[in-house]
Amino acid sequence: MRLDRYISNASDYSRSQVKQLVRQGLVELNGLPASNPGEIVSDNDQVCVDGIAIHTPGPRYLMLNKPAAVVSASKDSDHPTAIDLLDEPRPEQLQIAGRLDLDTTGLLLITDDGQWNHRVTSPRSHCLKTYRVAVDRPLDEALIKKFADGLWLEGEKRRCLPAQLTIMDTHHALLVISEGKYHQVKRMFAAVGNLVTALHREQMGDIVLDPALAPGEYRALTQEEIDSVGAHE
Repeated sequence: MRLDRYISNASDYSRSQVKQLVRQGLVELNGLPASNPGEIVSDNDQVCVDGIAIHTPGPRYLMLNKPAAVVSASKDSDHPTAIDLLDEPRPEQLQIAGRLDLDTTGLLLITDDGQWNHRVTSPRSHCLKTYRVAVDRPLDEALIKKFADGLWLEGEKRRCLPAQLTIMDTHHALLVISEGKYHQVKRMFAAVGNLVTALHREQMGDIVLDPALAPGEYRALTQEEIDSVGAHE
């Protein structure tokens, strides 16, 4: 790989900026000043910019505690986005694995590994999603069986897959689903005559939202969390 591309891929510098850094003598290759931004380098070479080592970036796997009023997208003209909340180089390469509605809070997974993203969102992975739900009207125990049997949603040709509803109190419940239909949780409660007033995702597969993360904060996933995706496929 060309030296300028290598540095650009591993940092926030553009390739034109890297060329300027080379001319200024701020780039070293294997301990010597680099003179050619087009020189071919490998992972075994040591590259430094202004005395700081540059390494080939590996894939990134992040969990974000998404606040309300933040869009699950990379760009939006009207609202802040989940990507805007990240202090990461090359933000344009990051993808959101399993979006949340504007007013829905909680666990959002973000990566630049497209295959891992696909495993998170693929129905074959059986990646269960757990939501904490607040509703407008009192919850009835009879709803547990209705959700388990699979609800019909308006505009859909098939029932929802069985879902696990746990009633916490008259207006709060935990819901576990295995699908990701458009506005699914809100539409499920609408189908039984109720209105979701607050929605918070706590878990995706075996990955649980870190309670230490305040809204808007994020952290890298552990290797165990990364490897858990697709483990039940």
